[in-house]
Amino acid sequence: MIKLATVFSGIGSIEHALNRMKIEHEIVFACDNGERELKLDIEEVKKELNKIETKKEKKYYIDNLYDKTGKQNYVEESYLANYKLDKDKFYQDIRFIDGNEFKNKVDLFVGGSPCQSFSISGKRLGFEDTRGTLFYDFARLVKEIQPKVFIYENVPGMLSHDNGNTWKVISSVFDELGYKWRLNKLCAKDYGIPQNRTRIYVVAIRNDLNVIPPELIPKKELDVTVKDFLEDNVDYKYYHGEKGFKWITKPLSLKKRVSINSKIARTQAANQQFNWCGDMIFEKYNAKKKYPKNVYIGKYNDVKGVARKLTPRECLRLMGYDDSFKIAVPDQQIYRQSGNSIVVNVLEAIVEEIVQTGVFEEGEQND
Repeated sequence: MIKLATVFSGIGSIEHALNRMKIEHEIVFACDNGERELKLDIEEVKKELNKIETKKEKKYYIDNLYDKTGKQNYVEESYLANYKLDKDKFYQDIRFIDGNEFKNKVDLFVGGSPCQSFSISGKRLGFEDTRGTLFYDFARLVKEIQPKVFIYENVPGMLSHDNGNTWKVISSVFDELGYKWRLNKLCAKDYGIPQNRTRIYVVAIRNDLNVIPPELIPKKELDVTVKDFLEDNVDYKYYHGEKGFKWITKPLSLKKRVSINSKIARTQAANQQFNWCGDMIFEKYNAKKKYPKNVYIGKYNDVKGVARKLTPRECLRLMGYDDSFKIAVPDQQIYRQSGNSIVVNVLEAIVEEIVQTGVFEEGEQND
């Protein structure tokens, strides 16, 4: 039984991976603010938390602060609709989680913080230099929880961000956490998903376990295209009107923002589909079909037809999610959540290699 905890949890890519791999696991906690922000002094919030005695009351206090923003946490809604986790184990903000409460209760810890730069001028390039960033809180939780394994995911631009200074600080922090770690740069199209999505993955195993992290994550030959991930029957609400059709078929759009009928999809993004960017589908005109008035019939590459965006289900499929994943939020939200997620197939490949090291068989964690 793997005890799992995640931060920046999104819609649960690692959870979906473990489910599909039929690996027995228990979710200790998850955390995501659903792109909501607290416009409060964080240190003042922490002072108030110090006055509260119980863990339950502290969580209620933070939950209430987020509720006062007046915005829904759609990520939490998607997560709880798909995974077995009590609502009281879903946290809103990584900054206010006390990892000491979970020490030695987590086997696998997964997350990926937003990319932030750190000032390294005259500093020692270490843990303290990341204070005030969400990466600091990820690293802090690793120190406090002491999971057997952690996986850290981010965009490849983190390696060159701020002229490489950001990665210098981050890698130095990884060095001092007490883990052996390896950096992997992996693309979805190398793991069975036709999407040009490259991300970095740090795989780390605690030093005292005397296990070396996997050196390579074996690739898989791509034998599918985007077409294999499309739905058979698509509601006409996903088809473009005149303005949308003309926008996505413009040479400038095709050069910078749009791909039409690609075999391998562009990198999905949070803003996909709703502002006419990303992957689109063009279909030849079918005289036997009765197209509604809101669907524009035009020409693309001198061929008469109609065009549409990908459906939410298709976007989820292109992130490696099975159709068993329940869509419990409005389209605009699931598009964002899909674009912000991690490709499930890549995590499966990583987990498979970690499991083969035997690290999860090195005795049970102590309570």
